[in-house]
Amino acid sequence: MSLKDTQSERDTRGLGISRAGISALRYPVAIPRPEGGVVHTVATAALTVAVPASQRGTHMSRFVEEMHEASRAMDAAGVLALARRLRERLGADEAQVEMRFPWFIEKRAPVTGGGGYVDYEVVWEVTDREGGVRLLTSVTVPVATLCPCSKAISERGAHNQRGYATLTVETAEPVWPDVLIGLVEEAASCELFSLLKRPDEKFVTERAYDNPVFVEDLVREIGVRVARLEGVLGWRARAENFESIHSHNAVAVIESGISC
Repeated sequence: MSLKDTQSERDTRGLGISRAGISALRYPVAIPRPEGGVVHTVATAALTVAVPASQRGTHMSRFVEEMHEASRAMDAAGVLALARRLRERLGADEAQVEMRFPWFIEKRAPVTGGGGYVDYEVVWEVTDREGGVRLLTSVTVPVATLCPCSKAISERGAHNQRGYATLTVETAEPVWPDVLIGLVEEAASCELFSLLKRPDEKFVTERAYDNPVFVEDLVREIGVRVARLEGVLGWRARAENFESIHSHNAVAVIESGISC
């Protein structure tokens, strides 16, 4: 039985649509590691295409079909391939894919060596159009910062806090999230750990005290390290501290060669 294809009907209002598709799709995915092995996680996906002014709508079910096929190998290269397939299958001039997921790294306590997982967030954003492809990789990293002015003016101690730094890079080739996460952690007063025994707590407290940074320092230090990476076309660094002695947060952003 042939059913009517309403989405493909002609539209006469003369307005093209930049993005139409599905969002908030939670899906299990397998992410191949460069050195071998697989990371299993759950992604929240947004899949869209441009719809021409002459076409009434797009075919929503095809997004889920393509996502299901791609979910078995969903690294950055897989996201790039998914965007290309969506554009070709739906006959669109442009396709967009956003893949957002939790990312866990096992870290050893700095002194006692006990293991524990720290969670981060990773986002891959791809735009595939006839003129080329755009790939953005973002990592959101929890960090510790210690206030330089508090250290400078206080006879005893200095206030410190936990915060988050988000780094977004545009690259021609995929960059593995762990590389960006390590870069951000190096720029902070101290990285975070899930497991700390007393010798570890002493270590991280003193390390933060010896490396005070404002949010302004943090985004600048991230920028210095990004400049050392090859193949970066543009980047954005955003840091936000959950201030321990204020009722507000502190925030700083640097953008270079990127717009999104």
